[in-house]
Amino acid sequence: MTGRPLAAPPGPAPLRDNRSFRLLWFGEGVSVLGAMTTSVVVPLLAVTTFDAGPVWMGLLTAAAWLPWLLVGLPAGAWVDRLDPRRVMIAADLVAALAVGSVPVAWATDRLTLPHLLLATLAGGACSVFFRTAYGAFVPSVVREGDLETANGRLYGTESAMQVAGPGVGGLAVQVLGGALALVLDVASFLVSAVCLWRVDPRTLRPRPERAERTTLRREIADGVGVVARDRHLRFFSLQGAASNFALTGYGALLVLFLVRDLGVRPATVGLLLSAGSVGGLVGAAVATRLARRVGTARALRWLQVLGGPTALLIPLAGPGAAVALVPLGAALVGVGVVGANVVRSAFRQRWTPPALLGRTMAASSVLNFGTMPVAGVVAGWLGSSLGVHPTIVVMTGLHALTSLVVLVGPFRTGRDLPEGRLDD
Repeated sequence: MTGRPLAAPPGPAPLRDNRSFRLLWFGEGVSVLGAMTTSVVVPLLAVTTFDAGPVWMGLLTAAAWLPWLLVGLPAGAWVDRLDPRRVMIAADLVAALAVGSVPVAWATDRLTLPHLLLATLAGGACSVFFRTAYGAFVPSVVREGDLETANGRLYGTESAMQVAGPGVGGLAVQVLGGALALVLDVASFLVSAVCLWRVDPRTLRPRPERAERTTLRREIADGVGVVARDRHLRFFSLQGAASNFALTGYGALLVLFLVRDLGVRPATVGLLLSAGSVGGLVGAAVATRLARRVGTARALRWLQVLGGPTALLIPLAGPGAAVALVPLGAALVGVGVVGANVVRSAFRQRWTPPALLGRTMAASSVLNFGTMPVAGVVAGWLGSSLGVHPTIVVMTGLHALTSLVVLVGPFRTGRDLPEGRLDD
């Protein structure tokens, strides 16, 4: 008599019944709400409490993204070696400690701009590990056929939180004061960690068997090599790097532009940035349907053409009613940028060999995000030399040009992006 065979792990359920995806979705949404709150709170705190100028604003922006240059590549190799879910939980907990140090220092009358800079740097380092692991984790939570829909929901929720976050942040600064408002972000990290902890590992897609482990340098080189050799991943990475440089450049000075040049109050700054973030919500909502209707490559071209030149509306803003050009331009940029990200993410997750996903994500992210600390420093220097408004003109113009590169790149023709797997 033989015993009954053990049931195989169920793996990912269809999206409508997928509890693990819902936990990831909710936790990530709360975390992004906290992060977007902080993205307004920190610059407002620097401007209103420490009278920070363009250089300091640029340095604070640079600190958030510098860790991608410092630890981005090794993070990808470590994520491929470790359990991505555990990496994300650890990153959430360390980030909560880093951000939480700011209100504690404020309460004891010890908060300084260098402390704010270091806390931002530590939070950025945690973001490197979290975002790298996140990109590798999503394909194990959902079925391959659900990737577009899952990414659309995740990006849509992130965009919704980007709508709410700046408004919440601006209001929290007005009511609580800048430092205490950061408690919201600390709470969001803890919620994210709890949601990830509750994900049942049995519901995840089994991770592929890895070849015999080699040195960290060799594993990093494998990931970089995939991105460097494949023209699709290479194009996305280089274009993303140039676009992010421009987006970060004008974003670093946007709060300063609104407060000092246009005379906008802190609570209104949050509302304007929230209104501008609506575009990302729209982009996430329409990207999957647009891709299915006209094709993934065509959708990518249309979205980038929409989200590039419209950035030039932002420096046309002025005092009074003309300030509305800031959220209008930002919203149109958001439709294009977030919509294109939904299409690109699903393609990258399908196209990249699963065993290399963490490393290739890290290699692409180092290019994509590695230009952002440079942009913060350059924007601060240009803002001090040329002025805040001329710098925003330069950076929005650069974003328009980099978006239009899609019309001459490898996807300038055709209906769809390539299908299948890179190693097939």
